[in-house]
Amino acid sequence: MPNLEHPAYPASDLLHLESLVPCREPQVSMLLSIFGERQQFSFPSIFIYGHTSSGKTYVMQTLLTTLQLPHVFVNCMEYFTSRLLLEEILIQLQSSSSDTEQACPVHCDTLNDFVRLFKQAVASRELQDQTLYIVLDRAEQLREMEANILPAFLRLQELTDRNVTVVLLSEIVWELFRPNVGCFEPFTMYFPDYSIGHLQKILSQNHPPEYSADFYSAYINILLGVFYMVCRDLKELQHLAALNFAKYCEPVVRGEANERDTRKLWKNIEPHLKKAMQTVYLREISSSQWERLQHDGGEPGQLKGLSAHTHVELPYYSKFLLIAAYLASYNPVRTDKRFFLKHHGKIRKTNFMKKHEKTSNHLLGPKPFPLDRLLAILYSIVDNRVAPTANIFSQIILQTDSRRH
Repeated sequence: MPNLEHPAYPASDLLHLESLVPCREPQVSMLLSIFGERQQFSFPSIFIYGHTSSGKTYVMQTLLTTLQLPHVFVNCMEYFTSRLLLEEILIQLQSSSSDTEQACPVHCDTLNDFVRLFKQAVASRELQDQTLYIVLDRAEQLREMEANILPAFLRLQELTDRNVTVVLLSEIVWELFRPNVGCFEPFTMYFPDYSIGHLQKILSQNHPPEYSADFYSAYINILLGVFYMVCRDLKELQHLAALNFAKYCEPVVRGEANERDTRKLWKNIEPHLKKAMQTVYLREISSSQWERLQHDGGEPGQLKGLSAHTHVELPYYSKFLLIAAYLASYNPVRTDKRFFLKHHGKIRKTNFMKKHEKTSNHLLGPKPFPLDRLLAILYSIVDNRVAPTANIFSQIILQTDSRRH
């Protein structure tokens, strides 16, 4: 792959940038072409999508920081409401304008306020002659905000009449973003997954200085041979590589093998990598616990919670809401008084049953029930007095939303 080239940026910065973002040279070259000169107006909005750990966030952060381009970087998962998001953008603009002065609190209730305050912040930073980049990571959260937020960001350059480019980073495609009423179409760009060759190259760069690069590259080759079919997440593979390397080096440390005895090294590490296969993505124990487990020669299941899934702790009221929903969906309404009232009076026994009641309710499946009945059962099975607060209703909404998805 040829070196990155762009007349607007020093060759030394581009060479350093290329070493920081291996295997992403085509994407970086495309972004540099889109950005153009510092003073040029770029695309009003850019939409970058790709799977988890495909380098979207890292490449954008590294590119903007290395080339010293003015930017604001906000995670939409952390600032999950429109007010928090807009205020955070303004706060970052203020704080970066002066390193010595503390940023003043910003209050931004509407989009009109944001446009006005944004113009003032850009003027105070003297950025009229440079492109300002606003990067919104986890941009899929914008769909949960007000309907005017996403269209406004897509055409923020037009609304503010300033040299600004909004970059949206997401794991989903643009078609799932596009509003039904239509909006300004951004420039879309795809980050493909890393191939096994890319992962080999990236992971091999982190070799410890006390070992040769060929020795660590052989270890990474073994690691990818075991995990590549079940895990292609770069972050998870980096974690696994760091966690199991000490075990791979044990024969060399003890003097039983040298760095070229790949067969002995493989026999030593193979059973431990198979144990690690049971914990991919889970992270149910710490790295120190895993190292201690390897040293003692124990099984992963010996540690509490490791791949067992025997204990899942839900919020307090969520547990009782699920119980109440189960009781309401499988028990007839006429049995509520007998089950949930202490003084329900005398129940008259009947000698006949309806034909469909002879069948078990569990075979018929759950039946719908009103919200009032769910809450009545909830209040009766919880020991303490429960007030119908927003906390209760929010957990009901959360449970129904999770069921819908």
